[in-house]
Amino acid sequence: MTEAPVLRVTGVDFVRDGNPILRDVSLTVRPGEHWALLGANGAGKSTLLSLLGALAHPTRGAVEVLGERLGRVDMRRLRSRVGHVDPRHPLRSPLTVRDVVLTGLTNSVERVPRWSPTDEEAARAEELIGLLGLGDRRDARWPVLSQGQRTRALIARSLMPSPRLLLLDEPATGLDVAGREQLIDRLDVLALTRPRLASVLVTHHMEELPPGTTHAMLLRDGRCLAAGPAEEVLTGDLVSDCFDHPVRLTRTDGRWSVRTRHPAASR
Repeated sequence: MTEAPVLRVTGVDFVRDGNPILRDVSLTVRPGEHWALLGANGAGKSTLLSLLGALAHPTRGAVEVLGERLGRVDMRRLRSRVGHVDPRHPLRSPLTVRDVVLTGLTNSVERVPRWSPTDEEAARAEELIGLLGLGDRRDARWPVLSQGQRTRALIARSLMPSPRLLLLDEPATGLDVAGREQLIDRLDVLALTRPRLASVLVTHHMEELPPGTTHAMLLRDGRCLAAGPAEEVLTGDLVSDCFDHPVRLTRTDGRWSVRTRHPAASR
C-alpha cells in the first residue's frame, strides 16, 4: 500500500499585491524523501516553502501538510509539528547551544521562564547536538558561534519535537566552504539516522545539495518546470532552462557541480 504523503500541493496559485508569485504548482512529498527546490532568485521557492510550513495560505488550490488541509486547521498548532529551519533566526540573547536546541520544545525564540525539560527531553537535546556535530560546542553562546554552527544548532532545535517533516530555507547562506561541507555532511547523517523523516531544501546552488537528495523541483517564474526523481530532473538541459543560462552538470560521489556550457563543448 502506498503511504500517505507528508505534503500534498495541488494546483496552487499565490498572488501578492496583485502579482502572481506561484502559478498552478503541484507537489507530493512522501516519508523518507528529500526534495530540493531550485530556481533563480524570485522564482517563488521561499513562497512555496512558506506554504509547506503552514506560514501562509494559497490564493487558489489546496495545500495539505501532515494530512491537514490549510484553511481547515489551526495553523499555529500545525506549525509546531513541522521542523522549519530559517538561518535568519531572530535570537538576540546569548543563549548556549543547548538552550537554543531546547527552545524547539516550547516553539519559542527565547527560553520560557520557569520551564525546564524532563530528563528524557534533555537527553534528546544532547543526542541531537552530537548528531549535528556540536558536541564540543554545547555550552558555547550564540554570539560566538559561526554561521555554520548556528545553522546546525537550528536544525537540532527543529528536530526536538520529533517532526515528520523538515524544511530548510537556504541553510548554506553565508557559509564558507568548511561550514557548507560540515552542514552537508550532517544532513546526510540525519537522512541515514532518521529514515522516515522527509525534507525539503530550498537553494539556488547545486553544489549545496546533499548526496542524499532523492527528488527535485525546478521553479521558473513561479511555475514548475520539472519535478520528480533527482536523476531525471537535474539534467543540464532542464537546469539550463530553469536558470536561463547554458550549463553542464557533473556528479561525483553523489555531489553535483555546474559549469557554463560553452558552444564549443556541445559539438
